[in-house]
Order: sequence, then structure tokens, then C-alpha cells
Amino acid sequence: MLWKEIQLLLRKEVILEWRQRYALNGILLYVVGAVFICYLSFNLQQGTLKVVTWNALFWIIMLFAAVNAVAKSFVQERAGRAIYYYTVASPQGIIISKIIYNTLLLLVLATACLLVYMLVMGNPIQNMGLFAVNLLLGASGFSVTLTMVSSIASKANNNSSLMAILGFPVIIPMLLMVIKVSKNAIDGLALSVSYDEIMTLIAINTIVVVLAYILFPFLWRT
Repeated sequence: MLWKEIQLLLRKEVILEWRQRYALNGILLYVVGAVFICYLSFNLQQGTLKVVTWNALFWIIMLFAAVNAVAKSFVQERAGRAIYYYTVASPQGIIISKIIYNTLLLLVLATACLLVYMLVMGNPIQNMGLFAVNLLLGASGFSVTLTMVSSIASKANNNSSLMAILGFPVIIPMLLMVIKVSKNAIDGLALSVSYDEIMTLIAINTIVVVLAYILFPFLWRT
């Protein structure tokens, strides 16, 4: 029953996103614009970009793309629509469907961002498999954390400020770990070298999903 509900809510999210394609197009435009600005700022026509800078810039672009993509999850929901959801769907189904949808959306954005970034800024990655695993965990972690934060911020009047206050203390440690694993992938190190960081990212993602599943019903009633 819950899975059927999640499927219907996911379909609703996809239909709404397709009707309002300007939001997705705006995020893609931001990604392409940010990459092009980095290209012009670092004047890559006269030399190559340092690996550390390449890595940091990529994840900074990814972070702000994730914030722009996921922040609208609950903040954009109107009061009347929220009341309707309250009568026809369970809070567990709503939060899980939001997490799944935002994760899929961020994975699409992350793939597009990586392709554009490598095309414009070059590709120094030597262990693409490790980088892909890290990108999957990073995008999932951003999605899960920001979705939960968005649900909390939607209950407050100052949504944007609360998103930053609640989100970044959790996101920054995760960002540091994904940057470290990405650096290992760029250097061509084996997966075993980054095992601790990968397991930590998996644990953080799992804990936040479980907390969201348990705590969101209480938040939904407020």
C-alpha cells in the first residue's frame, strides 16, 4: 500500500515538473553559466587548471545546484495543496516520494554538470568508477538532507534563511568528504583507500532517511 502511494506521488512530481519546465531549465542554465564563468575567470585558454581547484569548483557548483533544485520541494507547496495531501496520503509516503524524486533529479543534474564541466574545464579523473560512486553518494546525500531541511523550513515564515541555517552545518562535513574522495579518484587511487569516507557517506544518508521517515509525520501535523 505504501509503495503504491509512493509511485502515485512520484508520478505527480514528474507531471508537475514537466508542466513547469522553467524550473529545471533554470537550474541547467545556472550549471552551464557557472561552468562558463569559471572557464573565463581562470583564463583556461592560457593554461591548465590545478586539480585541487578543478575538484573544489565542481562540488561548489553541485552544492548550489542542489540547493536550488531541492529547496522548492516543500517551500513551493501551497497551503491548500498541503491540506489536500494531508487527507489523501500518508506522511511517510510523501517524504519518501520527495526524497526519491529529488535524488533522481539531482543525479540527472549531476551527470549533466559533470559532462559540461569535463567538456569545458578538462577531465583529470583517472579512476572514473570511484568518482561515479562518490558522485552518486554525494548527490543522494545532498538530496536527502536538503529535502528534510526543506520540509522543516516550509513550516516557518523565513524559509530561505532557515534553509541555510539548518542545511549547511550538515552539508559542509559531507562536502568535505566527497571532495576528499573525488581527489583520490582524480589521483587514480583504489577504492579501498576511500573506504572509510564512502561508508561514512552511506551511513549519513541512511540515518537521515530513517530520521525523516520517523520524524516527518510529527512535523506534518503541525
